[in-house]
Amino acid sequence: MPLKPLMIAGALALAALPAAAGTGIVIEDAYARSSGMMAASGAAFMTIENRTGTDDRLIGAASEVAERTELHTHEEDDMGVMRMIHVEEGFPLPAGETLSLARGGRHVMFLGLAEPFEQGDSVTLTLEFREAGEVTVEVPVDLERMPAHGHSMN
Repeated sequence: MPLKPLMIAGALALAALPAAAGTGIVIEDAYARSSGMMAASGAAFMTIENRTGTDDRLIGAASEVAERTELHTHEEDDMGVMRMIHVEEGFPLPAGETLSLARGGRHVMFLGLAEPFEQGDSVTLTLEFREAGEVTVEVPVDLERMPAHGHSMN
């Protein structure tokens, strides 16, 4: 096989692997979306597995695609209305457990998008963990992905 196709095949194989960054924090099934071309905000979803052997906490997120990048969840108010809220303390991630960031539940929120999200693009996202430190991942934009049956409230 010629060298160039072999290098491309190798790069594609590496892109299919979960992000681990040598920290024991494994990020899988990540994707980002916005509600439309004129949307001022977007979100990222993924699963985060803690293989470090030490309890940890996701305490922040950063990306240059938006003015602010925050950790959010949905909470029901006294009137039964679901509201999105910024979770300043972050999300616990016990050793050996998996944290699900999913539509309708916990997620990374991009506020004040610099440019619209376009199908097939990717977003560079840095997640900050109390113990593991920073883990940077390339999150593909998938505007066509439908949520699984029902919404996760994790």
